[in-house]
Amino acid sequence: MDISKQPEQVFPRILLPYTLGVLIFYHFKYAGFLPLLIGLNLGLLSLLFLLNNYYISIKAYHFKSGTGLLFQVFFFFFGGLLCYHHQDDLKPDDFSKSANLYLKVRVMNEPYQKGGILRFKSQALSAFFTERQGQQRGRFSASQPLKTKTASGKMMTAVKLNLKQPLAINYGDELLMPASFTQINPSFHSAEFDYQGWLAAQNIRHQSFLLQNQVMKLGLNSGNWLFKYAIALRTKQVERYKALLQDNAAVALASTLILGYRADLSKETFAVYSKTGTIHALSVSGMHVGLIYLILNYILAFLNQKKNWQYMKLFLILGLLWFYALLTGCTPSVLRSVIMISIYLVGKTYSRPANKYNILSFAAFAMLLHDPFLIWDVGFQLSFLAVFGLLYLQPKLQDCWPIQNKWASKLWGMISMSLAAQLFTFPLSIYYFHQFPFLFLLSNLFILIPITLLMYFGILVLIPGLDFLTPIVSWLIQFNNAGLQYLAAIPYSSLSGIWISKIELWLLSIFLALGIMALVKGSSKLLITAFAFFLPLQFSLSRTAVLRYQQEEIIRFQIPKHKAIAYVFAQHATVYTLLKQEDDAFQYFIQPVMDYHQIRFLKIIPVPP
Repeated sequence: MDISKQPEQVFPRILLPYTLGVLIFYHFKYAGFLPLLIGLNLGLLSLLFLLNNYYISIKAYHFKSGTGLLFQVFFFFFGGLLCYHHQDDLKPDDFSKSANLYLKVRVMNEPYQKGGILRFKSQALSAFFTERQGQQRGRFSASQPLKTKTASGKMMTAVKLNLKQPLAINYGDELLMPASFTQINPSFHSAEFDYQGWLAAQNIRHQSFLLQNQVMKLGLNSGNWLFKYAIALRTKQVERYKALLQDNAAVALASTLILGYRADLSKETFAVYSKTGTIHALSVSGMHVGLIYLILNYILAFLNQKKNWQYMKLFLILGLLWFYALLTGCTPSVLRSVIMISIYLVGKTYSRPANKYNILSFAAFAMLLHDPFLIWDVGFQLSFLAVFGLLYLQPKLQDCWPIQNKWASKLWGMISMSLAAQLFTFPLSIYYFHQFPFLFLLSNLFILIPITLLMYFGILVLIPGLDFLTPIVSWLIQFNNAGLQYLAAIPYSSLSGIWISKIELWLLSIFLALGIMALVKGSSKLLITAFAFFLPLQFSLSRTAVLRYQQEEIIRFQIPKHKAIAYVFAQHATVYTLLKQEDDAFQYFIQPVMDYHQIRFLKIIPVPP
């Protein structure tokens, strides 16, 4: 195909400056920048309109590079403007900026219950206060009538339920509760999960812990009706799984794989999938959307006979795919996949050529336009990196080893897909999850057929009258879990406890990117440049290893309701605590710190409280 006839890659040029604008302006917390950003955006936009209208008369085509730079500068500041607009803590009516007695909030997501505690994200709608702000929060008298004002901002809310008569709280419910909240503190140790940063990327900086009798349902539900319907339908389907499968582990896995409902998934199952490098199967992702698209495309193939029928096919497929995305919670990976398939199908139906990188960039830009803070979402990052690896590297890997045999060629195609996705996500995977599965190729090849069949049969079982397929679903779950458990039990199947800094992450990413480009283009200069980044990476890792051999440290842990202290010497550590190594609190607070310090010999000594 003549490259001149291919669509221009517009959205990659938009996405890069827009993303940089979001990343840079996120760290500026001065509200006075907002008018300046609005003025800059209006000025740049006006200038671009003038250039477009008088493009020929002023001979702007002589300055294409300057016009292109101006275009990118506009999107850089546009990203900064949306980032500022999205930050609730910069808004004057944020609930945390004034003393209030009560808050009226809306439940933003599907509440999650564990151990008698109901947790959910809440959005402040209005605040109630008195003229004399509380010396006694949560109490008022007739001599001090309550006043109201609009409020904004989000918080993480936990409600301790009365298990005898638990309060039913659902998505979209409006609640009245005391304005009692605390700021989320940073992690005690850098090795612990950055809970504060994770919530801050969702615009949440405060949390509230309340008793059930402190919360009042107002009888109103102002949530999005589509989300309410999807959540209600998913809850009904999970209940159907419970009735049919009658095994908690099987129900949890089926609900997670097919419906994206992970609340009941055990940490043991999660650990097996994580260790074998198949954790992507536990997140409803592009693979699941792709499988649904394939079967829909096959079933509706008869509509290809006439042009008008093709529009009907397009409408049916897109409607079902978007409904599935809604049903599974609209996770970043699902949205990315549905947006890309939608653009591809629309272009194909209307005979419009589409550039694969343009489609990928448009999907990312559309999602970041809606929520700029998605740039910090791990699922968003890994999903787009994996797809970029598939688009860029997989065809080249496939072609570098031409195989004549049909089935052997398909097998190599699947292997090359797994390799491409793993290479592009490798740096972020070890940075976030601190482990690398050596058997990821074998594990992904093993689950390919069972997961595909489980996806199809699991959906069919949800249809009334197809209950007889339940034994097949149960067997597929057992077979898949048993196989992965066997692979996870193989000695040295994975390397855990890997810790790299942000600088080392950048060095590793640049090294891999340049190395891949060098091999694809056959460029020795690029290969030398890649190793120029590998040397400081190796120096940094070696320096850290030497420091770990010389370390001597006493670490006092801050664990709710527990005490722990660790004495670290070289790669040995003694931890004094009543916690056991398999306890959640130990795994959450203590084990990451031990891995960070590269402890190989760990001794736990119980001490009295």
